[in-house]
Amino acid sequence: MSAGAASCTSHASAVGLGSAARGDVVEVVDASASVTARAAATLSSPAAGTVAALAVAPGDTVAAGQVLAVIDAPAAQRQLQQARSALAAASRGGTALGGAGTGDLAGIARRTDAAAASAFAAAREAAGHLADPALRSALLAQIDAAESQYDAAAAAARALVAAVQGGLASLSAALGALVAAQRTQAQAAYDLAKSTVDSLTLRAPIAGRIQFGGSGTAAPSGGSLADLLSQAGGAGAAAAGAGSGAGATAGPGVDPTVEVGTQVAAGTAVLTVVDTSQLGLLADVDETDVLLVSPGVTAQVELDAAPGARYDATVRTVDLLPTTSARGGVSYRVRLALGAGRTADGTTAPVPRPGMSAVAHLAVRRATGAVTVPAAAVFSSAGHDAVWAVRAGKAVLVPVRVGVQGVDQVEIVTGLVVGDAIVVRGVDQVRAGQALP
Repeated sequence: MSAGAASCTSHASAVGLGSAARGDVVEVVDASASVTARAAATLSSPAAGTVAALAVAPGDTVAAGQVLAVIDAPAAQRQLQQARSALAAASRGGTALGGAGTGDLAGIARRTDAAAASAFAAAREAAGHLADPALRSALLAQIDAAESQYDAAAAAARALVAAVQGGLASLSAALGALVAAQRTQAQAAYDLAKSTVDSLTLRAPIAGRIQFGGSGTAAPSGGSLADLLSQAGGAGAAAAGAGSGAGATAGPGVDPTVEVGTQVAAGTAVLTVVDTSQLGLLADVDETDVLLVSPGVTAQVELDAAPGARYDATVRTVDLLPTTSARGGVSYRVRLALGAGRTADGTTAPVPRPGMSAVAHLAVRRATGAVTVPAAAVFSSAGHDAVWAVRAGKAVLVPVRVGVQGVDQVEIVTGLVVGDAIVVRGVDQVRAGQALP
């Protein structure tokens, strides 16, 4: 009798018999998942203004580097002009330092440092609100570099001020060092203002398809980075300790119906480029199963949006660090490459969209030509796996070692051979020595 064909005994109708067979077993781990794009890049407005031009429409396919939109930001243009003028004044030596005496130098240095520190901190905070990761990283790196340059120049100026007060250096040398520090600050403000104006032309950082707005809600900042950084005031205002200019007024937030004339704030997500050339899957695998999952493991995927369809997938990576679910369980992120799908009638399944919910059935282990029994035949006895074998017409408890565990069938590594008669149903109603035909 085959393992799948069970017959009832005359002693207990709930007890079914079968036999160990030879077959293939696949162990499957199920994991909730979502479809992911190959990449997605959100482009944000670097300054407050209006959308002056749109070169694309939603759904358009674009190439990397292609111009997508242009932002008109008069405040950013004015800021660039002011920064250029402040840099020119600092390069001429700074009129605010003219006639300064020995007793004024320490105060001037402190006010310059305080204004610069405040401006750099504000600029860094504003950069953190930008939705575009590439733009955010580039601006933060630029701010870090500018701050390092200023710190070096300011440290030299402070050393000379101390030397002047100790009678070890000339007043002109200290004034020159202070002017150099202010010039460094003015150069940083100009460079950042120039970067802001240059980035008003939004270009696609990757190839893909266009979606208006962002992939999520981004908090707009209160003004452009150039505006905030320049609050150190250039050469003259920094020496006086007075900031120059107020931050730009924040406009509306993310608007998925962006059009020419739409007002945007600094940091507002305008467009998102989504690369769907290779779809993937992000699955959450429970900690009890993750050690069975490795790169190369194949899976069958079901989507909520495509009932009856099945998609092929292959594990690419398994995270080393866990995530904690809302219910407190620990799971690990597994990334898969998502292939084509087929419907129940064999036709091509629809192409999924990023973000769709799915279930991944991961085939973590396989056994081919193995000794197999129905999963219901195996039970725990004294902490070990066992089955009821039928020998000489009576039930005998036989310890077994289980290998690959499928949904319906399991592999028996030791304890049984093909053809052994076993109880396959109602194992909880059988006792040792019980007569079984």
